[in-house]
Amino acid sequence: MTPTSMEPEITEAGQPAAPPLAEPVAGSDAPVWESRSVAPNAADVIGTTYTVQPGDTLRGIGNRTGAGSEAIAAANGLTAPYILRPGQQLTIPGGRYHMVASGETGIAIAQAYKVAWSDIVALNGLEEPYILRIGQRLKLPAGAQLAAAAPAARAPAKPGTQPSRIGALVVNIDDVVTGSQPAIAEGTAVPPAKPARAPVAASVPVDVPKGFSGKFVWPLSGSLLTRYGPVGKGQISNGIDISATRGQPFRAAADGVVSYAGSEVAIYGGLILISHGGGWVSAYGHAERIDVTRGQAVKAGQVLGAAGQSGFAETPKLHFELRKDRKPVDPLQYLPRG
Repeated sequence: MTPTSMEPEITEAGQPAAPPLAEPVAGSDAPVWESRSVAPNAADVIGTTYTVQPGDTLRGIGNRTGAGSEAIAAANGLTAPYILRPGQQLTIPGGRYHMVASGETGIAIAQAYKVAWSDIVALNGLEEPYILRIGQRLKLPAGAQLAAAAPAARAPAKPGTQPSRIGALVVNIDDVVTGSQPAIAEGTAVPPAKPARAPVAASVPVDVPKGFSGKFVWPLSGSLLTRYGPVGKGQISNGIDISATRGQPFRAAADGVVSYAGSEVAIYGGLILISHGGGWVSAYGHAERIDVTRGQAVKAGQVLGAAGQSGFAETPKLHFELRKDRKPVDPLQYLPRG
């Protein structure tokens, strides 16, 4: 579940991946990245150089050349506030660019072109809170295919049926963190998070806290089943597994906002992601019940749901991860000892 595709395949205890258990996750939301279909509109841009004119902005240059402003900034080593000088020579990176439409998410865009969303993030230097804007041009990885439009959002599952997965699309935690926010118009304010359990529409981005103290608490009491790091057979665990009894409540490790609550990342079954600000995200997997919704503000120690055996879990447990700036870190280095 790391951002790059070069890492070894990750399972939680070094075991071969097994089909997820066919058991429902109570309270899970519909996947936010299927909020709308994506019609591929990519256009090819020939690489060139551009001489900055008085009054030019990076956004305007991107619109004029057909390249994305983020890709131009990355190609020229520019950082915020992106000050340009008349006469400055800019490299315009050639390639294939997709223009973002209203409500599109990064995951859906990647699916439409059959590429990894993490590769798009890297190519364009996207940063937290990973909210796309309407009209933004995203450079696509080599090999991006101009496929037919991605499938439209699925209809709600009928009572008593299992929700389907997302076809052959492989979605991991990093994809959800960086690619599940819907695109909005430039300058649109993101509504603040509320403590009430009221679902946020899939067309509305989730607010991300601005800062974080860096203090975490244990999400659940239990013995440690798996530690962070290598677990044998060339596999790596991005977090820790804590033993649990089915239905045992687990809690938020720190204050934050729920950025995802659902069951579409197959290996983890019921999964909750909380954004804490400052690039920190905590993840809670194998829930059999989810008590919070996307966009909800939560406090440290607040019950998020009940641990279980959903996803690829062979025994009841909670899979817990901490990520800083998209990279998994060892939770034991940040949780209280004893």
